[in-house]
Parts: sequence; C-alpha cells; structure tokens
Amino acid sequence: MKIRVNDIELFYQKTGSGQPFILAHGNGETHEIFDKTADLLSKRFCVYAVDTRGHGNSSKVNTYNYQDIANDFAEFIKQLKLEKPVFYGFSDGGIAGIIIASQHPDLLDKLIVSGANLTPQGVKRRWMLLFRVVYFFTRNQKIKMLLTQPNIGDGELQKIKAPTLILAGQNDIVKEAHTLNIAAQIKNSKLQIIKGESHGSYVVHSGKFFEIIKDFVGY
Repeated sequence: MKIRVNDIELFYQKTGSGQPFILAHGNGETHEIFDKTADLLSKRFCVYAVDTRGHGNSSKVNTYNYQDIANDFAEFIKQLKLEKPVFYGFSDGGIAGIIIASQHPDLLDKLIVSGANLTPQGVKRRWMLLFRVVYFFTRNQKIKMLLTQPNIGDGELQKIKAPTLILAGQNDIVKEAHTLNIAAQIKNSKLQIIKGESHGSYVVHSGKFFEIIKDFVGY
C-alpha cells in the first residue's frame, strides 16, 4: 500500500488488527527485514511496516535528513488517524522515533528503539572510519547522513513522555556509554543490553526481537 505524505509516497505493508504498531527500518534497508517480527506481532497488533523515503518502494529522494524521516512518520500517523501507536525503530528508524517522541510528546503510546545514536560521535570509531571510506568511493547520500547527523541533545530526550524501551546489542556499533545516556535522559525508560548480539542480529529477519519486547508492549 502507498500513502502520500510531505510531497512523497511512502510504501507500507499492513497486517493484523488491533492497536497500531509501526516498524521503522535502518539505513539502506526495507520493511522486509521485519518479516518474522511483523508476522508474530500481527496476532495482537495492526502492524504497519514502512519503507522510509528513498528506500524500497517509497519515493526516491536526492538528500536525506533524519528530521524529514521523522516528519514523514508523524504525518503518516496523522493521515491514517492511528490512535496511540507503538513505534519501533531500528538504527536510523530509532533515531526517527526519538525525534518524533520528543517533538510530538502525545502522539505515541510506547516507543522502542534499538541501536540508535544521538550524534555521529555516538558510533564506534572503527565504524565511522568505514562509513567515511564507503562515502569517499560511492558518494552515497544515505551514508553522508550517517556522517553528519543526527544532532540530538539531552534536552530533547527529556521531552519524551511515552514509556520507552532502549535496546542495544552487546557488540553494537553504537557506544554503550552513549546508549546508557539515552536511557538516563528519558524519564520513563527501560534499558536492555542484549548479550552476544550485534547491531542488528536480533532484529533483521529474526524472531528474537519479538521475545525481547513482548512483555513491554503487553503482548
């Protein structure tokens, strides 16, 4: 399915019924990474797995900004009249989720983010070096976004009112101290560092994520 928001079209896959549950993927991915998660969640929720702008079957764009992605999701929620959705964002999707929850404090019922960072400095140095090399050779605008954004301050985190679950893998690309700070600044939050997991090993095409969050969302 497609919907027009902010002068672009977003593709989304809708499954199940019940409280709305939005799934937002990471950089260079599509909604398809949530195949197993969406199937499990759809037995209790109405799941909206979305391709963000410039990804998958959504409209192509020339430049990328986390604020634009967040604005798209906020408009998506409003246009579809989704009442108090749960929002889950992985990596870039998690950054968008943080922006949405801070700028629209009453829009979400619950927020779940994993592998999210507030600034480029929150990513481990060896990964940033790799991203710089990739961008040098490809000039990929999605990678450029990773190198220059986001720039979210603690004050913005403190505006978040929705109950929030902060996740990261033990071997994540995001610095653990950075993840700990995110959780510390969001008042109504829980933190879980998942042993033995990397940035996306428990999320991408994995049913592990469902087991991790089901108690938090009241499954």
